[in-house]
Amino acid sequence: VQLQAFGGGMVSVGASLTLSCAASGRTSSSYVMGWFRQAPGKERQFVAAVSMGSGSTTYSDSVKGRFTISRDNAKKTMFLQMTSLKPDDTAAYYCALSLTGAVATTRSDRYRYWGQGTLVTVSS
Repeated sequence: VQLQAFGGGMVSVGASLTLSCAASGRTSSSYVMGWFRQAPGKERQFVAAVSMGSGSTTYSDSVKGRFTISRDNAKKTMFLQMTSLKPDDTAAYYCALSLTGAVATTRSDRYRYWGQGTLVTVSS
């Protein structure tokens, strides 16, 4: 499985940005895709995840209400719509995929496949 992320960029505070991540290769009928982010000098943290089968979602408290994760099963693609962006959202965003389980888990160790990071910079 390979993942490719798109959509990063530099925006102003309060702006919106949408990231996408496309998976290629063999997946199962029920798998999970998620977003994590890592700011300079900080640990990688969970952002949001979606069960590609059921569509159930999970969000970190820091993005709940501002970010929306969605998926297109036919295209094996997930999206992260980010609104009301803040400087604290500045980070490299990584997409990840788990073939085990159907729950949109927050645990990074449950994701076996990772894409390259896409940088999001929010300037004040």
